[in-house]
Amino acid sequence: MATSARNSLWLMFFVMGVVSMAWVPRIPEIKEANGLSDTQFGLVLISSSVGAVVGAQLAGRLIHRFGSRPAMYFSAFVVPAGVAIMGLSTNAFVLVIGLFVLGFSYAALDVGGNAQGVAIEKLLAKGYMASFHGMWSLGTLASTIFGATVAYLLTPEQNLLIVAGVGFVVFLIAARKLLPPSLDGHAGVNDEVTSNSVPWFALATLPLWFMGIGSAASFIAEGAAADWGALLLRDWMGIEKGFNASAFATFGAAMLISRFLGDRWLERFGAYRVVRYLGVGGGLVWGASILLGVWLSSSNPLLALGLVNFGFFWAGIAIGPMFPAFIVGAASIKGIAPSIGIARVGVISIGAYFIGPSLVGILSDAITLPLAMLYPATALVIAGYLARSLRS
Repeated sequence: MATSARNSLWLMFFVMGVVSMAWVPRIPEIKEANGLSDTQFGLVLISSSVGAVVGAQLAGRLIHRFGSRPAMYFSAFVVPAGVAIMGLSTNAFVLVIGLFVLGFSYAALDVGGNAQGVAIEKLLAKGYMASFHGMWSLGTLASTIFGATVAYLLTPEQNLLIVAGVGFVVFLIAARKLLPPSLDGHAGVNDEVTSNSVPWFALATLPLWFMGIGSAASFIAEGAAADWGALLLRDWMGIEKGFNASAFATFGAAMLISRFLGDRWLERFGAYRVVRYLGVGGGLVWGASILLGVWLSSSNPLLALGLVNFGFFWAGIAIGPMFPAFIVGAASIKGIAPSIGIARVGVISIGAYFIGPSLVGILSDAITLPLAMLYPATALVIAGYLARSLRS
């Protein structure tokens, strides 16, 4: 049963990546269709962070009580609905609703999927967490390529409705094979040794704060790469439609590589070394490549495009193993149920996936987008330093 659940969870994470990132290649068109400036678009993105925080906190408690599979069934209905609403939006209000629904349901799906992953690792006595998230990265890459390919054939509305419909069907099929509550370590099984709630401020939960802030910093970088990469290439380097999705496609490919290799890296070198050195190195390379690439774009656009994509590649390599490493750490703290630890890190960090890009938008109008992108690059360096919470 655990092997079947592992295969189904690989599929679930793949579809999560496809559906949740389906709108990324169409962001410039969606932004224009809704008549939003950079600052307004950044503020609209906050609705997703609000939904994500609420969804992660609620999901942790419900999963501890009822198990992760029921929560994932629920999310299978709501995640595609959020994407469909975004595709149908013609004003900021509707886009805000779609982003909130997507953030809420995706966070619940993510906490449930990670709880399943921790249980599967224990049952099979082997690390799979990085590869589960690798399937998510593969899904984001497939979604980006699909969106860029059909940019001249389908409207953003048609694009997102197709992805939402297919994702809904696959979600329901894959969820049937996941571990039942009796095997995923929740649904009251651990009530005698764990609690369904932990205090926010206590010595025992201090490691969760470090892991959560580290995850948040990596999410700020990941969200900025997803939401602003195409706009950086289009508006500041003159890269045309379709090709301006190359930055996030490169980033997604790099995350794919590092996540499928991540379990091996984490086992061989340890979570602390992997997260520390990749985070610091990747953030420095990413920031420098953006500044240099934009500066060269007017005189040598091909070289500039290559430099920026090189930076996005190394950012993806660095971010890939981070969240899986922090999640496994959060699920391993004595006396705290895995879903509660995962959810706490999620509450602290998942919202950053959306807040980060929002702040980039505000900074962009104040100091230009290339300089604003130094903020997520710095966040990646900070995530590397916070790897000290994973030393044990």
